[in-house]
Amino acid sequence: MKAMTKTEEKHKSFLNLNLRTKTILIIAVAFVILFSVFISNYLIDHSAVLTSNFYNINQPPSFDHWFGTDWMGRDMFMRTLLGLGISIGVGAFASVISTIIAILLGVFSSVNTVVDEAVTAVIDLFGSIPHILLIILVSLAFGGGYYGVIMAVGLTHWTPLARILRAEIKKINTSEYIKLSNEFGKSKMWIARRHIFPLIISQIIVGVILMFPHAIMHEASISFLGFGLPAHAPAIGIILSESMKYLSMGYWWLA
Repeated sequence: MKAMTKTEEKHKSFLNLNLRTKTILIIAVAFVILFSVFISNYLIDHSAVLTSNFYNINQPPSFDHWFGTDWMGRDMFMRTLLGLGISIGVGAFASVISTIIAILLGVFSSVNTVVDEAVTAVIDLFGSIPHILLIILVSLAFGGGYYGVIMAVGLTHWTPLARILRAEIKKINTSEYIKLSNEFGKSKMWIARRHIFPLIISQIIVGVILMFPHAIMHEASISFLGFGLPAHAPAIGIILSESMKYLSMGYWWLA
């Protein structure tokens, strides 16, 4: 009864927190989980996980193999863990590349009208091409594999954030303190560093948070279609692609 009371008190104390504190706690927990999965990629012995064991093929879930084994006797739990780590790494690197491109284009658009029109045309051009098709073409152009997937996802996911930053920077440039800075002879780099960047940090953070799962989804999509990571890699898209043939065979832990 006493333990139950303590549990209820902890539950009530969490509910009494304000929305900002709850959000920070949830983000912190999610970050710890994602970071742990990513770090586990470097702690697990890849050769042991990916080695075939034909004595244990298609085994159902058990205490020895939590997610069962696949058609080559490989532990599906460890393969899934490695796949999540790969997807998180690809999503993180691709998000950084896309964010850098979006920031550069957003800042360049404020130079003058000609540059702004050129940036708008580039954004519209990339936005008009079917997303998956563009990712596949860029991935093939970079030779596929890990490098090709990271570059393909990173070079194609910057358009929404670039639009937001361009609009926000144009709004900031109409402010009185920007006009005063120009009249005092301050350089555009000084204005960008002191007045623009501090005001667009929140948009950048939100953009990266929204871009990260989107990048992971597209990495898994092109790997599922066979244009992404190599077939021997324990990627989520490849595991899903392999599972298609087990849907009608009764191996529910693989499907």
